[in-house]
Amino acid sequence: MRKMKNEEKLVLAVDFGTQSLRVSIVNQKGEIKAIIKNKYNDAYFSSEPGFAEQDVNYYWMELCDATSKLKDTHPELLSEVLAMSVTTFRDSPVFLDEHFEQTRPMVLWLDQRQASLKKKLPLIKRILFRIVGMSDTVYLNMKRTPAIWVQEHEPEIWDKTRYYVNISTYINYKLLGKLIDSVANQTGHFPIHFRKGKWYKDRALKNIFQVPNSKLATIVKQGSVMGTISEEVSKQTGLPVGLQIIAAGTDKGSEALGTGAYRSDLASISYGTASSIAVANKRYIEPEAFLPSYNAPIAGLYHMEVQIYRGYWTVGWFIRQFGSDETLEARIEALATEEILNKKMLEIPPGSQGLVLQPYWGPGLKRPEARGAIVGFSDYHTRIHIYRAIIEGIAFGLKEGLMTIERRQHKKIEEIRVSGGGSQSDAICQITADIFGLPVKRTQTYETATIGTALVTFYYLGVFNSLEQATRAMVHIEKTFYPNTKDSKKYQKIYKDVYAKLYPNLKGIYKKLRNHQ
Repeated sequence: MRKMKNEEKLVLAVDFGTQSLRVSIVNQKGEIKAIIKNKYNDAYFSSEPGFAEQDVNYYWMELCDATSKLKDTHPELLSEVLAMSVTTFRDSPVFLDEHFEQTRPMVLWLDQRQASLKKKLPLIKRILFRIVGMSDTVYLNMKRTPAIWVQEHEPEIWDKTRYYVNISTYINYKLLGKLIDSVANQTGHFPIHFRKGKWYKDRALKNIFQVPNSKLATIVKQGSVMGTISEEVSKQTGLPVGLQIIAAGTDKGSEALGTGAYRSDLASISYGTASSIAVANKRYIEPEAFLPSYNAPIAGLYHMEVQIYRGYWTVGWFIRQFGSDETLEARIEALATEEILNKKMLEIPPGSQGLVLQPYWGPGLKRPEARGAIVGFSDYHTRIHIYRAIIEGIAFGLKEGLMTIERRQHKKIEEIRVSGGGSQSDAICQITADIFGLPVKRTQTYETATIGTALVTFYYLGVFNSLEQATRAMVHIEKTFYPNTKDSKKYQKIYKDVYAKLYPNLKGIYKKLRNHQ
């Protein structure tokens, strides 16, 4: 390993988010020494309602632009980086022909299209899934698989598609010239055996995605050196020739490690476009029956995760539909619209004066018929009541997920770490502490996926002797929010008496609504 000035060691962390790209140089103390942020002009386009697609080369051009800017502004720092890792958003397949050119736009995880399942599963699989009560979950998972939709609606495109890979794999291809990726990046609608870290064989019982192994990329263990930057790629990106690229993991997995949640008594909440709660475990434990744990960016760790599909996406939806006054006010005060709303939200008491929201804006695997719901409206409720109910509802949904995780792992959670856009708000962090009845801790930076990716890179470079040592060195608690006893008791009662009973009582209605779309 190269000796560096003042013994400071640096790595490069690339973080592709749904809305923007971040390219950062980070040291072993968890300090971001340089960062370039590129907000996408258009995160995706919709050729039809509910579709979310993008030209995959758009992301490559954004990366080249960001790394070139980094070289222009911080050439000395960039020349000293030891290695780099890339994290991306999840479950977003790219369709490539035999020449590695896209055959159609990639499909982002936000996409809502569903296949009609013209091709049935083999009879034995249908029987077995019915016996264990998983038929609805399996069929929903298949309906939401882009590969199956393309086979049904664009068979000529599928015939031309030689490779079906995640966005992370494609970025690796552009950097390294080969389709290779970390096993920890294969989440969602790909035929991955999470516990073994291998692709399912084509005829395996749990391989329901109708993607043959021949179309999949090579996957390697976390920490593997996948390759180095060539002279040609260096000219395009400004990255140093010979720079090693280390296999890491997804943005959510990186966020969890970037908050310091690497033990089974800590939970990590990501208040992002999709909101999730995850607990790391050395044992493979499914967070809910028949739903997988994901491979963490650190080999030997699994993330038990429950996700609110369109978590803080809902905040953006609320602002677009009802937040014009706050948006104008925010411009005048040079603040984000969310900051104005969070201030006004504090004028509403805990529980939103009887307004409760269930945040199922997209069907979940365990609740394929679920819909969103807001109950308890009265004449005194305002837009701000709805906003607070959204914040509380997302936290209630994640609390429900955590209670399931605790039962599955037979261990209670002692504290929560938060990340994502929502974590920047003290008000939201306090509501989270009150709803969960646990201390909520926020770390030194909002860029937790960047810190997590850098931490993984340093760990595999051997800079630290253990994950615990790496976490102590790189993750620093900036503020702790303790539950307010009075408010917490009120939330516990609302959760028990109202929220927990919503889905069981509305399930039948949701099923009927599905027939009236």
